[in-house]
Amino acid sequence: MAQASPSPSRLAELRFRAITTLQRRVVNPLTRRMPGQILLETTGRVSGLPRRTPVGGRRVGDVFWLVSEFGERSQYVRNIHADPRVRVRLRGRWHTGTAHVLPDDDPVARLRTLPRGNSAAVRVVGVSLLTVRVELEG
Repeated sequence: MAQASPSPSRLAELRFRAITTLQRRVVNPLTRRMPGQILLETTGRVSGLPRRTPVGGRRVGDVFWLVSEFGERSQYVRNIHADPRVRVRLRGRWHTGTAHVLPDDDPVARLRTLPRGNSAAVRVVGVSLLTVRVELEG
């Protein structure tokens, strides 16, 4: 008897787990060490410890824009909901700010305004895009 193929929601869940595991165990530890990599530092909602995540985005004036590829399921988005105070490392310099999750913003349109390489990767692996705006202080 032939086995039924997984449902679209099951495939999305498998994709999410595979990509997040790869990011957490391989990609993020390597890219966090790269001097030019943009990092978003949140406070762990359970541990209270700093959590640094490599992200792509763009600074426009005193605002840093990024799009989360897994939306509300991204750990850094969940941390932002618990404590919106963040730091962003841009060009080797840390900036403090306040992050805002923007569910009403069009993340696909937003990606068109962000760096092309990262935006393409987010579109390919993302399953639930969500815009995040960080208001930088001074």
